[in-house]
Amino acid sequence: MNVFQRDAVSVDVSSRLRELREGQGVSMRTLASRSGLSANALSMIERGKTSPSVSTLYKLAGALGVSITAFFGTEDEKRKTVFLKHDERTRLSFTRGVFEALGGENFAGRVEPFMLTMESGASCGPHDIVHSGHEFVFCLRGQLDYTVEKETFRLEPGDSLLFASRLRHRWKNPNHTVANALIVISGFEEGEELHVMHWKK
Repeated sequence: MNVFQRDAVSVDVSSRLRELREGQGVSMRTLASRSGLSANALSMIERGKTSPSVSTLYKLAGALGVSITAFFGTEDEKRKTVFLKHDERTRLSFTRGVFEALGGENFAGRVEPFMLTMESGASCGPHDIVHSGHEFVFCLRGQLDYTVEKETFRLEPGDSLLFASRLRHRWKNPNHTVANALIVISGFEEGEELHVMHWKK
């Protein structure tokens, strides 16, 4: 059985990143400097030669001053009520996993829910994640190690974690089975220069 939803709409991260960067008139060199990534790594992502990790997506979103949901490519007007059928989700693939949006990209409010599917050994990537707001994590299947600052929490099905997202955090699937988690980010500041709060590697 394929653990990834076949009928979800996949987003081309490379072209979406280029659209966001060029739409703001930001050069590749400038974006590399702001995000703390090398120009070569950024070029590889934009040319579709490599998939960015989740932590890298957060760093790029911060450097562009946009929310992580900007990568889901929606141009729809924000709504006060969002009903989303299971086959209407948009998803971003990363190394050994999938990040699925659950309507936050279309919602006129400061909340972003995601579904995270992780194969064995999947992680958020090489960088710590730091952003505004609060983060809620609910483990649905498998195991998930979430490190907040220097403390690591092992989440199993039914376990939850809530913390201030300004604290450096990272996650990984330590088990040999697929893990699923619901993540809700809320209370982030609209129009904030997010890149100021992202840590350089």
